[in-house]
Amino acid sequence: MPGGTATSTLGTLRALHQRGDLDLVGVAARHAEPPPAAFALPIPVAHLPLPRPVLYETWHGLRWPGIERATGPVDVVHATAVAVPPTRAPLVMTIHDLAFFADPPQPTRHGLRFFTRGTELARKHADLVLVPSEATAAECREHGFDADRIRLVPWGVDATPVAEEDTDEARRRHGLVRPYVLFVGTMEPRKNLRGLIEAMVLLAGREIDLVLVGPEGWNEDVAALLGRLDGTGIGVHALGFLPPDELPALFAGCAAFCFPSLREGFGMPVLEAVAHGAPVVTSSGTATAEVAGDDALLVDPHDHEGIAKALARILDDPALAEDLRSRGRARAATYTWARTADLTASAYAEVVA
Repeated sequence: MPGGTATSTLGTLRALHQRGDLDLVGVAARHAEPPPAAFALPIPVAHLPLPRPVLYETWHGLRWPGIERATGPVDVVHATAVAVPPTRAPLVMTIHDLAFFADPPQPTRHGLRFFTRGTELARKHADLVLVPSEATAAECREHGFDADRIRLVPWGVDATPVAEEDTDEARRRHGLVRPYVLFVGTMEPRKNLRGLIEAMVLLAGREIDLVLVGPEGWNEDVAALLGRLDGTGIGVHALGFLPPDELPALFAGCAAFCFPSLREGFGMPVLEAVAHGAPVVTSSGTATAEVAGDDALLVDPHDHEGIAKALARILDDPALAEDLRSRGRARAATYTWARTADLTASAYAEVVA
C-alpha cells in the first residue's frame, strides 16, 4: 500500500544508500512488472520465486524460502514491515504500529491474521526492533517485546520549498478555486474520515472545499460518508491516490491540513504537511502529537465539534495560520532522513558486533 510504510522505507533506503558505507541489496517477491518510477529503488533487487501473497503465507506459515536463497550470505536482514522473512542472519525489524490490537475489527480478517502472526514472529526472531515513535515503543512493550531490544528511529521528510507557480498549477489541475481543507491517507476506519466529515458538516455555509487524497483501503464506505456534506455548500474533491511528487504543492496550497487519526505509529502525512507549510489540525494522544508538538492544533479525534472549532480558528485567523506555517516548517527541519539512516545503520552494527 503506497502510504507511510512505503514512504518511510524508501526514504530510509535512499539515505542509507547515500552513506556509501553499506553494501545493500533488496529482496522482493516475483512481480509481473517493475514498480512505478516514484517507488523505484536505488539499489539492486533480488527476487524470490513466489508472488507476494504466496510468499508472505509461506514465510509466516512454513518459514520458507529463506532470504539467502535470493541474496546468498548476508550480514544483516532488515524487514521493513510486519512480513517476517526466515534468515540465518541477524534480523532487524521495523514495526510501524500495533494499531490492530487496539481495534481488531478494523482490519480485514486476513489482515488481522497476517499482522498477528507477523508480530508473534517478530517477538520471537527479531534481534532489534526499530520503531518510529515513543507511542509505538510503548505498544511494543505492552505486547511483550523486550524493552532492551527496542530502538527509536524517527522518520525524516523531504522539505524542498514549493514554488508559487507549482501551487497554482496544482489548483488548476484539480479544479480547486476556493480555499480547501486537505486530508491525505489511506481510506480506512483508523484514519477517522467520519470525524473529519462530521466536523466539516459543522462548517456548513463557508466558502471552502474538502480535498481527500489517498488510495482505497478497507472497511470504509467513503461515498456514504461524503453524502453527509450534501447541501452544506462545501465542495468535495476525492482525488484518490496521487504520486508522491504531486503532494507537496497540495500541502503548500491548503488553507488547513486535517488528520484526526484515531491511532498512528508515526503520522507521515502530518510531517509532510508541516514541512510544506500547511497549518495542521491533528490528534492528541497518539504519535501525531509527538510529530507535530506545539506547532499544530491538537484535538480529541473523537470530538468532531472540537475538530471543527480548530479548523475554524485557522480559517478565521490568518495570523494564527501563518504562525503555524512558520513554526511547522522549523519543526520539520529537525526530521532528516540522514538522521534516520544513521540510527538504522547503528542498529545494523549493533546486531553484528
